Amino acid sequence: MGAVTLKVGDLDAMIRYYRDGVTLELLGHDGPVAVLGRGTTPIVILEFAPELRHAGPRSAGLFHTAILFDSREALAAAVYSVALKYPGTFTGSSDHLVSEAFYFSDPEGNGVELYVDRDRSQWSWTHGQIEMATMFLDPNRYLTEHLTQLAADAATAGTGLGDAIVGHVHLSVGDIPSAREFYVDRLGFETTTMYGSQALFVSAGGYHHHMAMNTWNSAGAGRRGPALGLGKVEIVVPGADDLGDLGERMSHYGVATRDDGRTLAFDDPWANLIEVRAAD
Repeated sequence: MGAVTLKVGDLDAMIRYYRDGVTLELLGHDGPVAVLGRGTTPIVILEFAPELRHAGPRSAGLFHTAILFDSREALAAAVYSVALKYPGTFTGSSDHLVSEAFYFSDPEGNGVELYVDRDRSQWSWTHGQIEMATMFLDPNRYLTEHLTQLAADAATAGTGLGDAIVGHVHLSVGDIPSAREFYVDRLGFETTTMYGSQALFVSAGGYHHHMAMNTWNSAGAGRRGPALGLGKVEIVVPGADDLGDLGERMSHYGVATRDDGRTLAFDDPWANLIEVRAAD
């Protein structure tokens, strides 16, 4: 997964949250656009859009951007940083068997997951489906066990530890059959697990999930109109041939695409913008 673009109403406040709270680095700030990430990897792109307003609570759109850290220590540093500077934004934590995750809501209501994966040798697959669960994860105990002095110092300074990437993107959609038809049958992801008519998890390359879609808040939602929140989801494929194959497949299914020679962009059934590019 590439960076997630958010359209925001208060650019300065959102930069502070993702930089000072989540401990991402400000990689670039050109007028109304700010890019935050780690090292040279963009994770969140903020686009100032003061003309827009928030969508309704049952609309389709972003459920959360999930930021994957490379160690429990690095995750603990980020969680501790948000707890120190934005304590009111914590919404929960869970052990998912494949990962350990902490959930937040940024100042404009966009969901944020901070997580670390368990080693793949600990994942359990049955008939092509990944075993995941939602089990209690005590945040205080987690910090006690994994927040080293180095991590605490980094969190206090707002610098963070280690590398991080967008691990997965979770969307709110109107219905699961349409999501499966689009993201699996057309886009080409593989289903890794389903929860009836409520949620679908998909991936490439045997990961537990690169994208997920649920109807928990948005059952029956139609296409999105212009609003604050999700601007774009970026997907990275291995090479130009993969991008060409995807373009042909989308054309076969009658999906309207925009191809500028470097990226292929299209809307999902709820007007969530997806942009696919080949790896550099």
